[in-house]
Amino acid sequence: MKLHDLKPAEGAVRKRKRVGRGIAAGQGKTAGRGTKGQRARSGVGIAPYFEGGQLPLVRKLPFARGVGFRNPWRVRFTPVNLERLADFQPGSEITPEVLARAGIIKSADELVVILGRGELSHALTIRAHRFSAGAREKIEAVGGVVEELPWQRGGYRTR
Repeated sequence: MKLHDLKPAEGAVRKRKRVGRGIAAGQGKTAGRGTKGQRARSGVGIAPYFEGGQLPLVRKLPFARGVGFRNPWRVRFTPVNLERLADFQPGSEITPEVLARAGIIKSADELVVILGRGELSHALTIRAHRFSAGAREKIEAVGGVVEELPWQRGGYRTR
């Protein structure tokens, strides 16, 4: 079989309906566009939300523009899994500053949460703003120390 042998399936391709070719054709005179009005004219281009000059519904409801509710008080934590901390030397002290220098988080000012994916084989002292229950168990199981850093809403921790 060659490229020129390929043909569409039987009945898949239909001839284009030629409208406006006389009454006998079934789609003559107004060609299925109804009588007069904006949509009957050529070059019609109406935006999907256009309501004939009336204030569109999407402008009446400013909070329903497809983004949902945005909680202005949401606190965003940067997650770090235990598997990322396994490369540190035994007995190391891990803080947001150390994580930022290592390139694990972008900035030392971020709020960090330690999550429990992965395993630790040696003890570490980990200082972060939050710990999941699983991460806390795994760190303490190998003799590590968990210290929660103080933080406040607004994204930056208190010193």
